[in-house]
Amino acid sequence: MPFTLRPYRRFPVRWSVTYCVGPCKGHGTVWNLSCTGCRITGDLPVPPGVTLSLTITLPNKKRIEVPEAVVRWSRGQEFAVENVMSEPQTDASLQHQAMRFAPEPPEVAL
Repeated sequence: MPFTLRPYRRFPVRWSVTYCVGPCKGHGTVWNLSCTGCRITGDLPVPPGVTLSLTITLPNKKRIEVPEAVVRWSRGQEFAVENVMSEPQTDASLQHQAMRFAPEPPEVAL
């Protein structure tokens, strides 16, 4: 796989997620998030190419729905998805919440 720079910043988070693949439902954790997708570990393994929906629960218990995302890679119970269909306000809300709840990067002494 060729090296490519990611166009969007990733934010480290640790949020609960429920994902649905057809009639099956999985539960897991979102570990990092960008405005185009996220990395998840879950109890229902999913192969690359699968389309699923996500319900992400924020620390303040607010929920954000992503109606359609595609699994881009998977390794055991860890996988990454790209948001395919979401409202612009959903993308903006995810980005805002990630910046709000993500831990501050450590200061680097020069």
